[in-house]
Amino acid sequence: MDGAGTGPGKAPGFVKNPDKVLDFEPSPRRIRIKFNDEVIVDSTNVMLMREDGHVPALYFPMSDVQMDLFTATEHTSHCGYKGTASYWTLTVEDRTEENVMWSYRDPYDEMLAIKDYVAFYWNRVDEWWEEDEQIFGHARDPKKRLDTVPSHRPVKVVLGGEMVAETTNSMFAFEGNHPLRFYIPEKDVRMDLLSPTETKSVCPYKGRASYFSATVNGESFEDIAWCYREVLPECPRIKDLICFYSENTINAMFLDGEELPKPETKWKK
Repeated sequence: MDGAGTGPGKAPGFVKNPDKVLDFEPSPRRIRIKFNDEVIVDSTNVMLMREDGHVPALYFPMSDVQMDLFTATEHTSHCGYKGTASYWTLTVEDRTEENVMWSYRDPYDEMLAIKDYVAFYWNRVDEWWEEDEQIFGHARDPKKRLDTVPSHRPVKVVLGGEMVAETTNSMFAFEGNHPLRFYIPEKDVRMDLLSPTETKSVCPYKGRASYFSATVNGESFEDIAWCYREVLPECPRIKDLICFYSENTINAMFLDGEELPKPETKWKK
């Protein structure tokens, strides 16, 4: 990422952390963004940013944005790798979303490629479309791989001293930098110990997930398991199966009779 430029100089973030991964490359996909029923972005010149510790982000040339709907604000933020970001507020008829769009107008030398591209807070606009399919959660990375594989290896989940799931008929999910996940048929789960919660989440690779808490021997385990009732066409095998947070199980999770170490993830409580 070395190179001279006309920006504010070398990025201090890369000086301190030269192994930081921050890729900025073209995406071949047409992306549209809607707000208040208005298409505010329609672009086939999209750039995809991959950055350690962040979900993928999409950046657009200003020429593909309806800039007449945006008003520049005084708000700024700073990134030690990219530079100082400027922000815009969006107004479409009777709706306004403040500081919803940002751009690095004077980036550090290593990131001059992002100059004059803009990005949006995902959940502060209404709809994102990739070609003719609506996408959810965050931008999809074409290099991301998710494999779901059936397995008869024995899996057991213990909560509060009780066996809450035991199966030889689970679906193993191998997904990038996520820990191995076990999706278990409901018939092999003590569903009498689980209760649905209001928690929902969206995965751009799997679908929409609902969550369960468990109460076992007087102990409560909040949002300890989830299930995809609505799956994307690319991921049908996990539909209606139950998956437990291995990083949050208070007792243990077993595979082939061996207790698994608890992984360190951002979901660990």
